[in-house]
Amino acid sequence: MAALKDRLSQSRNVLITWDGSCAQDALQRFVPEVQALVASGGKVNVENLERLISSAHVDSSFDTVLLGLVPGSSAVHSSDVLAEAARILKPGGTVLIQEPVDPQEAGVSPLRTPKQLSSALTLSGLTEVTQILEESLSTQQIDKIKERLASPISDVSSVTIAARKPNYEVGSSRQLSLSRRPVTVKPSADPAAVKLWTLSANDMNDEDVDLLDSDDLLDQDDLKKPLPSSLRASGCGEGSEKKRKACKNCTCGLAEELEEEKSKSNAPKPASSACGNCYLGDAFRCASCPYLGMPAFKPGEKVLLNPGQLQDS
Repeated sequence: MAALKDRLSQSRNVLITWDGSCAQDALQRFVPEVQALVASGGKVNVENLERLISSAHVDSSFDTVLLGLVPGSSAVHSSDVLAEAARILKPGGTVLIQEPVDPQEAGVSPLRTPKQLSSALTLSGLTEVTQILEESLSTQQIDKIKERLASPISDVSSVTIAARKPNYEVGSSRQLSLSRRPVTVKPSADPAAVKLWTLSANDMNDEDVDLLDSDDLLDQDDLKKPLPSSLRASGCGEGSEKKRKACKNCTCGLAEELEEEKSKSNAPKPASSACGNCYLGDAFRCASCPYLGMPAFKPGEKVLLNPGQLQDS
């Protein structure tokens, strides 16, 4: 009760939870003790732990919620119970929880470790999670917890942890007060320094200034056009002359040069005459002549047809 005295003195609405592991006489003694510690005119409510989630308590109803603090309680509080306790707490309210834990962190126990219990309180929305007390349990108390949980437990202790709800409602908003920066006055420049670094048209005489032609700065070697091979990166175009290959992301122009050579090699070749009489007309052309149906033309002349000649007569 020493840990409760300072925390309950400013509370006006307190909720006590009890479960099946609590003896009725222990609960009847515990409630008046808490009532004596709360502020004048304060009210103490008692709720069964199994019915807490389905209770009709409105949001932000209690200043303090006591979980598992009834003497003899061995309740293990679920995440839903912790979240419900955070919901019904007022902003700035306190949760005091006492729960059996596994101090050995064996990993096979149904009980949480003190660190895991603190993390569960944090995940439920509570802050300032602080372990107040850890004490060993008697053999009878451990046997009772083993029987209730139906699990072999090597070692059990009890911890008491306090946590607070943040000082704001979930979903609330507040206008931020942004402090304005003071207006800084630009320092005045030294007149002597300004005059030193100021250049006017009167300060320069064209006769005293020698202007250089930029072309005069170039010699004959600078005017020579570089060879394309000198512009290529190392490894670009390596291989035989027939199997030259540009490197990846080529920027020296070899890729475009090879593409142009490829397009020229793939260009259709002009039709060749087998008999040499193609230009004389159909009467002198063979059956496989590529110029069948075309008019006669001069040797070496490119055949151009008028669009009107292509229409059916």
